[in-house]
Amino acid sequence: MKRWYLYPFSLVYHLATATRNLAYSIGILKSTRFRTPIINVGNLSVGGSGKSPMVMYLSDLLSQYYRTGVLSRGYGRQTKGYRITNYDSNYRQVGDEAMQLFERFKNRFVIGVCEDRVEGAKKMIPDMDLKVLLLDDAYQHRAIKAGFNILMTDYNDPYFKDFLLPAGNLRESRVGAKRAQVIMVSKCPDNLTEEKKQYYISCIKPTQNQKVFFSSISYDEKVFGKDGLGKPTELPDNNLAYYDILLITGIANPKPLLEHLSKFNKNFKHLKFKDHHNFTDADIKKIMDEYRKLGDYKLILTTEKDYVRLKTFDYLRGLIFYWPINLSIDKKEEFNQIIIDYVKQN
Repeated sequence: MKRWYLYPFSLVYHLATATRNLAYSIGILKSTRFRTPIINVGNLSVGGSGKSPMVMYLSDLLSQYYRTGVLSRGYGRQTKGYRITNYDSNYRQVGDEAMQLFERFKNRFVIGVCEDRVEGAKKMIPDMDLKVLLLDDAYQHRAIKAGFNILMTDYNDPYFKDFLLPAGNLRESRVGAKRAQVIMVSKCPDNLTEEKKQYYISCIKPTQNQKVFFSSISYDEKVFGKDGLGKPTELPDNNLAYYDILLITGIANPKPLLEHLSKFNKNFKHLKFKDHHNFTDADIKKIMDEYRKLGDYKLILTTEKDYVRLKTFDYLRGLIFYWPINLSIDKKEEFNQIIIDYVKQN
């Protein structure tokens, strides 16, 4: 238990969330269904559990076969209501996660935001002629009924070892895992053994209708940025050893990035900000002050998600690179087939 002294408050929180879930389960609170197949990617805990890489993976997969849409609430944006992301959008209008998707995939699929997922889906599905809709982080948003739920749980902080807020980090009881068709253990080490997998499966205790998969984060072999004139530029990851690096993160869990960067360069400076941090001019001044302290060969490195926010500041133009991440799934073909079959059959 992370904060055992807050356990009495967790009991109150449990009562509230359990009552709410029961109300949805027995129909007291309305849960809206759609004819279009809907896949929801979520988690039980607060913080990073690998939802964004999974949404990227699924949207890349499904858009090869179907007219696909991704709907999120647009966390951290300065606007309200329903919006579709396009070339004129920025993170202040649609949030950093929607912009991250658009920066990578452009118009390969539709990317929308709406804090009310039901209203967003009602507009997005017919307007964009979608054949499948992905919901980003809507596991507790039970007003919309997804036909297929993927529950993400961090290998290093699995939900079955956690407790409800505020003593732990769970948004709802572990029982909520039963709503998932797939439970994905994310951020696994590369050397994960079959024995360890079986241990995690035994702790998860999947039902007959659930499948457990394991995935890991893989980093691109290059970092990317733009030069002072706005022209795309790239740098092989093994060249990072020759630079003084200032690492900027504004994500929930930067540990995997720190570990990966350490393979190439152990002498980097890390400035850590909170998840979805809205960078200010004062933050940029602090970043530039730290940058000037570095040697002659230097660069600023950040995550793909943070890049969509940081690149808007002129002071960082030509100085900042981002490191794309991808998802590697164990038994990838089986997982892909389950997803395709769900959409095909619905």
